[in-house]
Amino acid sequence: MLSVVKTDNDLITVPGCSGLDLGATLHCGQAFCWSYADEDGAFSAVVGGRRIRVRTDVDGNLIISGPGVGGSADYYLRYFDVDRDYDGIKRILSRDPGLADAIRFSPGIHILRQDPWEALGSFIFSSNNNITRIRGMIDKFCAMFGAPAAGGGYCFPSAERVAGLQKHDLAPLRCGYRDDYILDAAARVASGDIDLDAIDREETEYGRRELMRVRGVGPKVADCVLLFGFGKLDAFPLDVHMKRVMRESYPNGLPSFALPYAGIAQQYLFHRQRTGPRAAALK
Repeated sequence: MLSVVKTDNDLITVPGCSGLDLGATLHCGQAFCWSYADEDGAFSAVVGGRRIRVRTDVDGNLIISGPGVGGSADYYLRYFDVDRDYDGIKRILSRDPGLADAIRFSPGIHILRQDPWEALGSFIFSSNNNITRIRGMIDKFCAMFGAPAAGGGYCFPSAERVAGLQKHDLAPLRCGYRDDYILDAAARVASGDIDLDAIDREETEYGRRELMRVRGVGPKVADCVLLFGFGKLDAFPLDVHMKRVMRESYPNGLPSFALPYAGIAQQYLFHRQRTGPRAAALK
């Protein structure tokens, strides 16, 4: 844990986070559990078994509050990826003009390090779906099957809990063909057939192969899970937005110097493509 971090039971204060853009980070397609900013500029979600609120203050401190968060400071610092040298990575990526432009558009994005099982389940629900429906589906899934969270709300249901369900149990979610996929994923994770700890330890390609053994999980969902659940920064999810970016700007792939940080580059490119001036012009 960073020595400068201050904690008490219900509060974590992390200085030096003036470059972190919480709005862009929490709503750039990485996670589907976060509220929109309230009147204090704070976002809330159930993370790590408790409902937390996060905001940045005028002094550039990241403020994380919630029941007992101080005892889990390392977990939340890892979740928000505050120890990574994003300035150094951005200098490397900015050697490419297109990446430099995307970074200027939204320089404060961090890669969230989410619970791997929650990332897998969430991105299964996200397949061929829109953001509003994904959020509603996951909220209902948590309320129906998740454990109560400290401070209110419900946790993402464990793989073991979901593995014990049947298709008819998921009918109220109206998730269609995705119910087979989430049940298969839960059964494989709960039984150890897919070992999340091994995926964490091994190289990205190993994890990609393992995750794609789950019904309905293709390269895009697998890479989302590897990037946002395991912190595999060389994973590079390709959805319709990114396929367009690559076709138009990088037909031969990203420059070689960007490949170790391809996942971070992807988020800068993805966010600009989805929300930038061109995206508005295409609507």
